[in-house]
Amino acid sequence: MEHQQEFESILEAYPVRLQNFEGPLDLLLHLIKKHELNIYDIPIALITSQYVEYIDLMQEMNLDVAGEFLVMAATLIHIKSRMLLPRPDPTQEDPEEDPREALIRRLLEHQKFKAAAELLHERETLRSAQFMRPDSSVAEAAGDEYEPELEVDLFSLLTAFKGVLERASRRPRMVLPPEEIPIETRIEQLLARLSETEACGFEDLFADGDGSRGFVIVTFLALLEMIRLKLVRVFQSGGAGAIRVYKRARPADAPHPIGDHG
Repeated sequence: MEHQQEFESILEAYPVRLQNFEGPLDLLLHLIKKHELNIYDIPIALITSQYVEYIDLMQEMNLDVAGEFLVMAATLIHIKSRMLLPRPDPTQEDPEEDPREALIRRLLEHQKFKAAAELLHERETLRSAQFMRPDSSVAEAAGDEYEPELEVDLFSLLTAFKGVLERASRRPRMVLPPEEIPIETRIEQLLARLSETEACGFEDLFADGDGSRGFVIVTFLALLEMIRLKLVRVFQSGGAGAIRVYKRARPADAPHPIGDHG
C-alpha cells in the first residue's frame, strides 16, 4: 500500500496536461477511424463504451482530463439513453431529430477544420524546408511501394499503450516491490537511449525496468512530456503500422518542463 501511495504521489507531482494534445472530438474521430465506423450512422453504444474506456485509462494515469472530456462522456451517455427510447413514427409531419445528428454535425465540422489546419501545416513545413521525413532515405530505396510515416496523435499512442498495459498485466506478479522511478529520471533514461539518427520502436521503450504496471505508466507519461517539450517526434508507418520514436534537437521555442519557470 505504501508503494502505491508513493507511485500516486509521483503522478500528482508531475501532471501531463491534455490541452497540449487533442480534445474529445479528436478522440471520437480516432475511435470512428479505428473501428472503421460510418460517421453518419455511429453505433452509439459501442462508441460510448470505447470513449469511457479511454477516459478511465487517462484518469488512472492521473492525466489532466479536462472538463470538456467529461462533458462529452455525459453527452454520449445521454444520446445513448435517448436512442434506447421508442422512436416516433417517421411518417408524422414533424419527425423528431435523430439524437446523434448534432454530434455528427460537430464531428464533420471539426474534421473539416482539422484537415484544413493539417494542410496549412504541411504547406508551411514544405515551404520553410525545416523538416524532412525521418524515413526519407528508406523511401528513396524502397520506391513507390513504400508507405510513408505519419506523425502519431495522442489517441493512437494511447491505443498502442493499452496493448503494452495488457501484456504487462499478464506477466507473473513480482515478489519484490516494484521500483518507483520519478518521471524526470525516466525522461533522462529515455533520452540517453534514443539516437538522433536511428528510430526506437515504441514497445522497446518499455523493455527495460521491472515491467510492472507502475513502470509502464511512468514510461508512457515520460514519453508524453518529451513530446510536449519537443524533444522527440513519434511516427507510424501507414495507418496501423509500427510506431517509432525519433529524438530531435530541442527548438528554441520549446515549452519549459513542468515546474521550471526559467
